[in-house]
Amino acid sequence: MRSTFPRKSSGRWQTHGVIGAALLALAAGAWAQKAEEEPFWAKGRPKAGVGAKLEPVPAFPIPTAADQLPVARIKLPPGFKAEVWASGILDARGLREGDKGTVFVSSLFVAGKIYAVTDQGGKRTVKTIAEKLFLPNGIEFHKGSLYVATPKDITRYDDIEARLDSPPKPVMVYDKLPGEVPHGWKYIRVGPDNKLYVPIGAPCNICEERDGFAKIVRMNLDGSGVENVALGVRNTVGFDFDPKDGSLWFTNNGRDWLSEDLPNDTLNRVSQPGKQHFGYPFCHQGDFADPEFGWGKDCNAFAKPALLTGPHAGTLGMRFYTGKQFPAKYQGAIFIARHGPWNRTQKYAADVIVAWPDGKGGIEKWEPFMTGLVENNAYLGRPVDVMVMKDGSMLVSDDHNGAIYRISYKP
Repeated sequence: MRSTFPRKSSGRWQTHGVIGAALLALAAGAWAQKAEEEPFWAKGRPKAGVGAKLEPVPAFPIPTAADQLPVARIKLPPGFKAEVWASGILDARGLREGDKGTVFVSSLFVAGKIYAVTDQGGKRTVKTIAEKLFLPNGIEFHKGSLYVATPKDITRYDDIEARLDSPPKPVMVYDKLPGEVPHGWKYIRVGPDNKLYVPIGAPCNICEERDGFAKIVRMNLDGSGVENVALGVRNTVGFDFDPKDGSLWFTNNGRDWLSEDLPNDTLNRVSQPGKQHFGYPFCHQGDFADPEFGWGKDCNAFAKPALLTGPHAGTLGMRFYTGKQFPAKYQGAIFIARHGPWNRTQKYAADVIVAWPDGKGGIEKWEPFMTGLVENNAYLGRPVDVMVMKDGSMLVSDDHNGAIYRISYKP
């Protein structure tokens, strides 16, 4: 979810404030099943003090105008440049590039749309190819088709790049997903084994282990042959496959409300598909037993994370860098988007970090890459996904502003 901050134009800020307030009532419906029930995100929240006042922040219901985007605030290593690649894409989240260069963009709570961005000589056009969808965060492009995943099902739009102005009726691929809203939104990929990888998040902040949840599965492209890949995964909204050995790496969001500084989100590697349990709900960040469900559990019995990525950091999309434009040191490195926490009094992250695998299943080191989007304890932007373009540049989606930035390098 997102926070609000003053704009350069007082008129625009007032518009955001009025519409944003009205949207709160709608957004609450996505976070709570019934008004009289405690919303899932609030389980474990302190009953008093500053923590009791924290809650998901309201999202802007309209995208930020291009001339008001915070691109000038973005900080990058020497030689890198950030620019606005596309604006006016409400709730921009997942990114995928088609064979003909079309960039497909998903959305989540606010828009419920799938977009297609075309580029003709530097002039970009944003088209809506599907709308009124149920939390359509998960998208994947494979062999001419666009796969779209909601908490309920996975559908496929065939030959989509030739039919952007008149999209085909979606073909049902798989309709047996649980459909739960809490952590039900997806991030999907087709792996090097030509199978579709799909997460099924925990239906809660923290709760007893439930069959069919808190895991990553894979299936054939027609929806058959579903099998487990990783268990004990609370909520992953980003994964990729190592170009060297094909192994799956994924980000995972840690549970809320233990404290300001515990537990960390994590980056993880699957070395034994179907045989590893990554700890949830018993152990967090590889070494911290849950105070409610961790009794009698040995954290060493679960798979260890490759990297701790920060408490409540909102660690989301990730990609191995496979392009040629960036300096050689970034070849094979992992770029990771951190959305930034909502349930922490001190805001941070809202950035992209880069991590280098050590070749042994772990991470040798990591460092900040794209920063500058937190000021005065508020967010100027919130990165969600990263994608390496065919020319070696990198796109970063920002659902806070409804925009996509392009990161390029020139010596």
